[in-house]
Amino acid sequence: MLYVLICEDKPDSEALRKSVRNDHLAYLQDFDVRYAGPMLADDETTMVGSIIVLEAADRTAADAFAAGDPYGSAGLFANVSIRPFRQVIPG
Repeated sequence: MLYVLICEDKPDSEALRKSVRNDHLAYLQDFDVRYAGPMLADDETTMVGSIIVLEAADRTAADAFAAGDPYGSAGLFANVSIRPFRQVIPG
């Protein structure tokens, strides 16, 4: 099952995001991440969160993935929402 993770950064945390980025990217390599990237502020430059689409066995596995993410461990996120996702396009 696919899961979408919408992770919103705490305010004024771009420096923290950048300092943990390499650990976060290395962590993603161990999972079936379909796509991922930063959400941007209206200035289209400042990173304010992340969206990750992950293939996981179940919700428990998706929760464990989120709990182990170095961004989360570093305290970057103000909020993480995890939802099952059904891809339609492209099919």
